Amino acid sequence: MKKNFVEELTWRGMIHDVMPGTEEHLQEGLRAAYVGIDPTADSLHIGHLVGVMMLRHFQMCGHKPVALVGGATGMIGDPSGKSNERNLLDEATLLHNQNALKAQLSRFLDFDSDSENAAVLVNNYDWMKNFSFLEFIRDVGKHITVNYMMSKDSVKKRLSSDSSEGMSFTEFTYQLVQGYDFLHLYREQNCTLQMGGSDQWGNITTGTELIRRIGDGKGYALTCPLITKADGTKFGKTESGNIWLDAERTSPYKFYQYWLNTSDEDAERFIKIFTFLPKEEIEALVAKHQEEPHLRQLQRKLAEEITVMVHSREDYDNAVKASEVLFGKSTAQDLKSLNEATFLDVFEGVPQAKVNREDVEHGLDMIAALSAKTDFLKSNGEARRALKENSISVNKEKVGEDFSITTNDLINDKYVIINKGKRNTYIIKVE
Repeated sequence: MKKNFVEELTWRGMIHDVMPGTEEHLQEGLRAAYVGIDPTADSLHIGHLVGVMMLRHFQMCGHKPVALVGGATGMIGDPSGKSNERNLLDEATLLHNQNALKAQLSRFLDFDSDSENAAVLVNNYDWMKNFSFLEFIRDVGKHITVNYMMSKDSVKKRLSSDSSEGMSFTEFTYQLVQGYDFLHLYREQNCTLQMGGSDQWGNITTGTELIRRIGDGKGYALTCPLITKADGTKFGKTESGNIWLDAERTSPYKFYQYWLNTSDEDAERFIKIFTFLPKEEIEALVAKHQEEPHLRQLQRKLAEEITVMVHSREDYDNAVKASEVLFGKSTAQDLKSLNEATFLDVFEGVPQAKVNREDVEHGLDMIAALSAKTDFLKSNGEARRALKENSISVNKEKVGEDFSITTNDLINDKYVIINKGKRNTYIIKVE
């Protein structure tokens, strides 16, 4: 017996609005549903993940997921939640982005199986590119009144915003184009459900209206809440920008750290939304966490599940190892096992000084390493005192004044880590 999709999303806190009759419609047999994905970059970010997780749950419940890359709508710009128009993309960029997104989606959705609920990737540019303007306003536009379009929240907010420069006709017609997507997929893929964020409700219901008026059928709508963080900061954003699924844009270490640093309140919500752990296991984890919150078991499990899912078990293991290097007890061998990209991620922002390779080849004494060659400490005298107090470590191992740094101590053949006590970390880069 397949799970009830609406029930599954409900206990996970993933439903904001659902059109009456949707649950019963899905229980009658195999259905197809789609989520639209904006192709303005060649990677998904974690803001896309809720929609992708909805599609994955849909497939796991025995239904057919359709991922729609908005090649045509990406050329227009959706007014929902925006104060300005977005940059428009050319066809070559859109094609590149579509291929990259499919590769990422393949980690979540089964596109290749022979089963009748295998996932499908479509691009609305394929059916919109040959649609003339006159055909569109004749065949689609005449069925939806301006009054209906003006009543949508996304339009009203944009027009009433003090900072708004108004809304272009291009953006105003966005809901018609998205609505036509739903009608097209209803006809071509027997797709009867569209899902998206709660800000998409107006656009989705325009699609159900077109299906009713033109397709003589019934379409359904389901939206998820827009994810927010308990402290009011924006979900998926850091000082350096979005948290991407592409390892080149956001390293697995930084990805892992983002989830590990989730607050207790957010972790309890996020583990339901961003993992596929069953209800009983999540409830047991939450109970354990409430007993011993300092162990952060909820955050650790959340970070593990989502890092393995988006990247790999090996990337997760490396991220854990890297975290222990910075925050836990680790050895010189642990440090030397880090690849350079992870090493630089871990020690981002740590004070650095450069020394010549010849100095290290001849043996760099600790006074020079701490002061004369690096200015980490203010004077040679302060360096001597720190060494006598046994507060200096090289690559996590305590050293004295008689120690010299050699090429054998180099991490990735170019770095040495020096610690003064627990709080002060410095990096020597050998060039």
